[in-house]
Amino acid sequence: MEKTSTGLNENVAGLLCYVLSWISGVVFILIEQENKFVRFHAIQSIVVFGALTVAGFMLGWIPVIGGFFTWVISVLCFILWIVLMVKAYQGTKYKLPWAGDFAEKRSG
Repeated sequence: MEKTSTGLNENVAGLLCYVLSWISGVVFILIEQENKFVRFHAIQSIVVFGALTVAGFMLGWIPVIGGFFTWVISVLCFILWIVLMVKAYQGTKYKLPWAGDFAEKRSG
């Protein structure tokens, strides 16, 4: 495993990009300027969890069924959170549809 500019192994830094959802992605995109693996996971975290946060907030306002949509998005977020952290720790550049392609193009 390569070390990053933060001194962490890239798989650990990749995992940490997902720990606090899109917030840790923002932190790592700001502090890691060189490692493409970490930057990929940081950008993917921002895109995926940022979009799901906004969707959950917007759909939550719908009367009657908003709570159901919020619950579905919360479950989806939890599953993605676990899968993406495990894949990053394993050193895998696991690409989700659309978000993974977007992240790969912008990670350098």
